[in-house]
Amino acid sequence: MSSRPESGRVIPLPLATHHTANRSSVTCKYRCGNACAHEAPNTSDNSYFGDIVESALSRRTALKATGAMALTIGGAAALSGTAAAAPAQPPAQASGGAPGTNFEPVAPNTEDAVVVPEGYQQNVVIRWGDPVVEGAPEFDFDNQSAEAQEKQFGYNNDFAELIPLSSNGREHLLVCNHEYTSEEHMFRGYDENNPTEEQVRIAWAAHGLSVVRVERDGNGGLAATPSEYNRRISLNTEFEVRGPAAGSDLLKTSVDPTGTKVFGTQNNCAGSLTPWGTILSGEENFHQYFANADQVTDPKAQERLARYGIEGGASTRKWERFDKRWDVAQELNETNRFGWIVEIDPNDPSSTPVKHTALGRFKHESASIQIAEDGRVVAYSGDDERFEYIYKFVSDGAVKKGSSAHARRHNMALLDEGTLYVAKFTGNSPESEIDGSGKLPSDGHFDGTGEWIELASGDESFVPGFSAEEVYVFTRMAADAAGATKMDRPEDIQPNPVNRKVYCALTNNSNRGTAGHAGVDEANPRVGNKNGQVIEITDDATGTSLGWNLLLVCGDPNDSSTYYGGFDKSKVSPISCPDNVAFDRHGNLWISTDGNALGSNDGLFAVPVEGPERGHVKQFLTVPKGAETCGPVIHDSVVTVCVQHPGEVDGANADNPASHWPDGGSSVPRPSVVAVRPGNGGEIGQA
Repeated sequence: MSSRPESGRVIPLPLATHHTANRSSVTCKYRCGNACAHEAPNTSDNSYFGDIVESALSRRTALKATGAMALTIGGAAALSGTAAAAPAQPPAQASGGAPGTNFEPVAPNTEDAVVVPEGYQQNVVIRWGDPVVEGAPEFDFDNQSAEAQEKQFGYNNDFAELIPLSSNGREHLLVCNHEYTSEEHMFRGYDENNPTEEQVRIAWAAHGLSVVRVERDGNGGLAATPSEYNRRISLNTEFEVRGPAAGSDLLKTSVDPTGTKVFGTQNNCAGSLTPWGTILSGEENFHQYFANADQVTDPKAQERLARYGIEGGASTRKWERFDKRWDVAQELNETNRFGWIVEIDPNDPSSTPVKHTALGRFKHESASIQIAEDGRVVAYSGDDERFEYIYKFVSDGAVKKGSSAHARRHNMALLDEGTLYVAKFTGNSPESEIDGSGKLPSDGHFDGTGEWIELASGDESFVPGFSAEEVYVFTRMAADAAGATKMDRPEDIQPNPVNRKVYCALTNNSNRGTAGHAGVDEANPRVGNKNGQVIEITDDATGTSLGWNLLLVCGDPNDSSTYYGGFDKSKVSPISCPDNVAFDRHGNLWISTDGNALGSNDGLFAVPVEGPERGHVKQFLTVPKGAETCGPVIHDSVVTVCVQHPGEVDGANADNPASHWPDGGSSVPRPSVVAVRPGNGGEIGQA
């Protein structure tokens, strides 16, 4: 496979600022239930920066003078809460790039291929339908079955992680989320109005997660192998509900009158590896799976359903025809049993996965952990929808060191007792300087301070009018009441292990600042935000203070509304719609994109966050047409990405595929995991 686009296929970047995201309507239908075609569920009238910034300015000036906002993160040096942004950097010197980013960037393109830098090689690690557990048959697209899919790699892999199994780096456990199913692309002749029961059961089996042992092959690539660790988790797998809302009346159903046992996990988006070796995975767009909300007559229940985007009528997939759990009119509380952070232990294939209620219920993109100086766990999470919020959870207890099963059980329990917070951001520039155009304010940065607002701890609620159980189960509504800041789709959020700052991808929000919607503010500074931004947070870990700045304001570098960390924009790769974030050992930020609004396929990008090349974005790869880049894993000698929904473009389906990746010929496209490595056997970005 060629590592560069064919001549003449490079995509010129348009200069206009108003682009529609490059996501097909079929992806919108199956991925999020056409969420962007509906009004955002957040109708609260929380204060925005414009309402508070002038009073904040005088207070901030005084604080600057006294240094009262100094923050300490773990063992890091104290940093001013208002000085999170680095000064503008000079153009890059004539070098190969910062350590870890020394590669020739891939140009924007629309190839039906994974395109990687010159000198790099790639291989497909595992594809939808490939065998995972013992007894799994080889994949047969035209003869699928639910029984087979329960043992095969699931559909639309999103988050991924590589957990070392050996000290020599040759063996790992690959853990993948399977976010959603795209039935039109999974079955020939699919009738969305009349799916068969077998098709529905195949879809149930294709959701969830996979655990697969992988090892380096003779060419240095990664290959999936049989193992006693291999496991499939699906919508038929039993989960234990833990934390302060476990056993709540709000979680009880006719199948589970205890409110402590849920079958399955769905719409699992991003995730993270915990310091104790387990996986956290976020349940995101669960709302679309439920039907007949219009038959619910209780006004309070109607309000709660609406706040999570659960609407009336039949569901897209018609699952309610085959199991009443998906019928809101019959099982109202079933909706409350999704939208959690789940935890699985890949080291123990017989273990029961957990849903952690202490981290709140919303459309979790992910949760990721940083250990505070005192040993307590700080978990960050974003709610991926327009005008939603950023959260953190701080545990009561401290981490127990060691890799024993006892230590792992102790550490998993840390996520059940602690305090849940939501973020409120304050800009430090006058309202008149945040005009919606993306023009930098006079101080040269979009930046400011903020606070973490307590929502609940254990059985204590800090939100008037809400019990603790209601805070955990209806977290969005509690955050509304607390006055959190509405953000532009907070997606993956991860702490940087090198500088210990926290980075969150804000993917886009075409409704920002438009009629009837929340206006611009310094953290969300553009009207009709089609390209998104990346926020950098300097957090007081277990405390309630934070500083922040926008590292990237994404889009066409030739557009005056964009900002690349102060770096010379004539030398960067254009990036649009940031989604997942990850880090290499140098502390460089790696960003995958979803819905590139600049006309190119989605891709994976590297950007230094410190030093003279801060903001120097370089594109490492692109994925095939119609696909999204997900779940990047950055190791010294290999990068893996999940290629989700390849070929999902309007007008295409299983009978008329728009992509033939990865198998080529006339094959149907298959979501897959790809490994990329230097051809010389060296390290990533160290040419």
